[in-house]
Amino acid sequence: MNVLILGATGGTGIELVGRSLEDGHSVTAFVRSAERLSEFRDRIVIKEGDLLNRSALANALCGQDAVLSGFGPRVPIAKEDAHLLWDFAAALTGAMKESGVRRAVVISTAFLFKDSIIPPTYLAGKLFFPGVMADSADLEEVFQNSGLDWTLVRPPQLANGAATGKYRVRIGHLPLFGFKISRADVADYFVKALRDDSVLCKVVGVSN
Repeated sequence: MNVLILGATGGTGIELVGRSLEDGHSVTAFVRSAERLSEFRDRIVIKEGDLLNRSALANALCGQDAVLSGFGPRVPIAKEDAHLLWDFAAALTGAMKESGVRRAVVISTAFLFKDSIIPPTYLAGKLFFPGVMADSADLEEVFQNSGLDWTLVRPPQLANGAATGKYRVRIGHLPLFGFKISRADVADYFVKALRDDSVLCKVVGVSN
């Protein structure tokens, strides 16, 4: 499968690149700067551009079968980035419709699980990361109203470390005691979700 990876220079994005290659996909990374992808330079196509530019995204999407997005804001959120995820979602969904690419697996946040008690993700998000919650909710709404074949993945705290393969998945909910998950395991789930029709147009919780 030809896969476009967004946010490919971030911690989760780099894992997405490596895991996609392991699974045999042809990878294109669309990034602002290619410096952090030097280890993959001979194995992937790298295109540089603005992830908020619909036309640039549409060009990068030409010839692709699906999008994997690990794109997210840096915390603390700068004032000018208050609506970054909404802007990104609007640009990406518009570009996907323009280019005819329908499948996307997109990272969101477990803060949006209102029914999660252990851990209390929704309460913690409201108290400590209200800006992230609001913008992530806006991103999800854009995809949910897009008519595309999306999957929104909501992990809890992201950790570094190798993939374990021992993570749990729940559609519509965060797994109980889902306090954290490694970025490598998130990447593993993203790649598996690409071929899983049961998670089309679903919100999915993942955790170790």
